[in-house]
Amino acid sequence: MPGRALVRRTAAVQLVALGLAVTLLAACTPEVEGAGDKGYVTGSGTITTVPPDQREQPGKVAGETLEGERVALSDFAGDVVVINVWGSWCGPCRSEAPLLADAARDLADDGVRFVGINTRDHGTARPLAFQRSFDVPYSSIYDPDGSTLLAFVGTLPLNSIPSTVIVDREGRVAGRVLGEIRSETTFRDLVQEVAS
Repeated sequence: MPGRALVRRTAAVQLVALGLAVTLLAACTPEVEGAGDKGYVTGSGTITTVPPDQREQPGKVAGETLEGERVALSDFAGDVVVINVWGSWCGPCRSEAPLLADAARDLADDGVRFVGINTRDHGTARPLAFQRSFDVPYSSIYDPDGSTLLAFVGTLPLNSIPSTVIVDREGRVAGRVLGEIRSETTFRDLVQEVAS
């Protein structure tokens, strides 16, 4: 059946073209470095703030945590929320984890809450071990397929890992960091500015 073989080859070519287009679009994002063969883009740590009159609410951020509990951004209404996107397989995520864990503990009295979104881990054993290893004091939504990240379309490149979003007390995106948080002082200043 030569017709079926042609259809399969055409479909395969279209899939390859789509994959190439996605890779090229990701590589063209000015704030992130190339993806190489990793399947994700390592950001440069670029911090972006959004003036209050230009802030918008993300889509629905909710899901089941690594521990099996339900959590939603709406659970933290009235608080500033730091949402960190990470994977246990991600080197920069391991580098920034102690900074985020310390900030979560230190800023809790200021009405700042932290929530993680664990992505691209297939199974919860490794991310749970990551949380124990770095003494992470907050829960993370288990999001192996990245569907929760769709709430941030237009705010985050969906394959930029790690990424961090700061949501203000009105539930609007006030800032973001694409890539590893490298300066604890700068990060805390950003969060405290949103919290004030």
